[in-house]
Amino acid sequence: MEPRLTRATPRAGRLLSGAAQLTVLLGTMCAGSGADALAQHYHRTAAQLAAEGGDTATFAIALRTMSAHAYDLGHHTPAVLNLAQRAADTTRDAAPIIAAYAQAHLAVMQAHHDKHAALTALAASERLYDQAHSAAPGPFTHYPVGALHYQRAQALAALGDPVGATGALTASLRLRTPAERQARTLTRARLAETLLAQGHLDAALTHWQTFLGEAPTLHSTRVTRRLQDMRRLLHPHRRHHGTAQLLTHAAPLR
Repeated sequence: MEPRLTRATPRAGRLLSGAAQLTVLLGTMCAGSGADALAQHYHRTAAQLAAEGGDTATFAIALRTMSAHAYDLGHHTPAVLNLAQRAADTTRDAAPIIAAYAQAHLAVMQAHHDKHAALTALAASERLYDQAHSAAPGPFTHYPVGALHYQRAQALAALGDPVGATGALTASLRLRTPAERQARTLTRARLAETLLAQGHLDAALTHWQTFLGEAPTLHSTRVTRRLQDMRRLLHPHRRHHGTAQLLTHAAPLR
């Protein structure tokens, strides 16, 4: 049974909201370490807690996080799209930054189902982001502009626009802050993949070389997956001198 928003007393609402936010973070940590089933469990629990506390923003974030995690695992099904759609619907009265966060992921999901809906959600996310007021950095108050461009790239790639996706990833990489180390590393890997798909092997190798310099300092399942994909994608080009050197460099990494 899906969680439904209710109305708690102010004190109970604050407690449930705080518990929901902590549970979202716990689920995200589990996802980062590869405990995918546990991550989904915690994200669903977070949605239930937020719903019981009447916290629409955290409820939307939990649903969006659950959908994004499933998407990262390769699931683009209507059920996962429904989670993204429900998250976006829940943010109609939320702060613009939360609504932008939900709409950006909805665009990514819709790109696998309905091109017009994807472009509509993408435009909405950008409009809402422009309306948002700057907030103190935090997992429930701040949505980096580099992340917005990253989601734009995901949507454009799914819509069959590799040139647009390359531009969005380049912008995302440029706008990532030093504090966004993992996000910057993952963005660089995605940019390399997108460049290779367009036949730009040397440019892709340049980005993957930097990726290999950063990857060993990050203990993340997502980084490990990008490393595995790099090996798979470069295998057909292994006789190329630069590729052979890169794969040799990557050999000790796991």
